[in-house]
Amino acid sequence: MSELGLTGVRIVLVEPAGPLNVGAVARIMKNMGLQHLVLVNPQCDPLAVEAQQMAVHALDILEAAQQVATLPEALLGCTRAIATTARVRTLATQLEDPRTTLPWLLEAGIAALIFGPESRGLSNEELIYAQRFVCIPSSPNYPALNLAQAVAICCYELYCNQRSSAERSLVTSDKASLDVMDGYYQQLEAILLKIGYLYPHTSASRMQKFRQMFNRAQLENSEVAMLRGILTQMEWALSKNH
Repeated sequence: MSELGLTGVRIVLVEPAGPLNVGAVARIMKNMGLQHLVLVNPQCDPLAVEAQQMAVHALDILEAAQQVATLPEALLGCTRAIATTARVRTLATQLEDPRTTLPWLLEAGIAALIFGPESRGLSNEELIYAQRFVCIPSSPNYPALNLAQAVAICCYELYCNQRSSAERSLVTSDKASLDVMDGYYQQLEAILLKIGYLYPHTSASRMQKFRQMFNRAQLENSEVAMLRGILTQMEWALSKNH
């Protein structure tokens, strides 16, 4: 994942027509940790009262929103771009699932997620600027999503992916390294030989079983330190009895 993560993702709205939608988009971006809103040829005032009322505490995102005339301008500096579309048009586009595809944007430095106008979605001419295309699964009885709803779903998927990556990083960051575990195994073998649990001629095979058992547990550094503390106390107790 890129160091920029969510802050490197631009939400690009092409010709948004409703200030309520623009305000709602700013709010969901704030909720999900995204910051950069780009409006391509907006058909409304993005700072209208309705937009500000919908944005609530995301007024800073509305005020900082970049307005450009064309989609290529909105994508300047981006290395990756995904477009959202509700259907396959005449282009040979493969529609992908947002949950599995959107994390691709987080691997880039600067990337864009593009949404079309409320009335028509993205045209073929606009779709050609994206490298990949996502379609949000919905009921065939009424598949069309409101613009702000579509942005909310995609931003949520991006946020969840980044949060999961961060949690996985925290979970794995304190795992004991192999050399730390090896030090523990050496101390364990020494003390088990001392107390007669292991015998020199069978210690290698028995210690292999201990290694397999503890390796499956994937101990953290603090847990290894606790176990080594027990062994150290046992060594001290043995020395006192001799």
